[in-house]
Amino acid sequence: MSQRSRNTSRRARTEARAQSFRCLHCGLDVSMTAPGTDHRNHCPNCLWSRHLDDTPGDRAADCGARMEPLAISVRGDGEWVLVHRCTHCGVLHANRTAGDDNVLPLTRLAVRPLAQSPFPLERLGML
Repeated sequence: MSQRSRNTSRRARTEARAQSFRCLHCGLDVSMTAPGTDHRNHCPNCLWSRHLDDTPGDRAADCGARMEPLAISVRGDGEWVLVHRCTHCGVLHANRTAGDDNVLPLTRLAVRPLAQSPFPLERLGML
């Protein structure tokens, strides 16, 4: 292989990496483009993220640790937002869901407060 074709191949791999990332949790290769958001920052399969941003899209955070999806929040306009917590420094971030996110883990997060209630739900009938 010539030096020129090695350089071309190396450049193509670098550009492909800039357009995608590998999920640190499930290993899926994820495209940086996503319907419904300008700053893809989580895996559409398992919803885990990586602590890269201080503000959306700035890639200024020094941490780089995994961010666990904790919950779903719903904005006033009905848009679902993922709440992530960094497994290293504990920072919380709210991230827009994307149109290609897996509906099953999104739904599991949304119903978690009912499925794992911090108080006995049967006591509600006594009120």
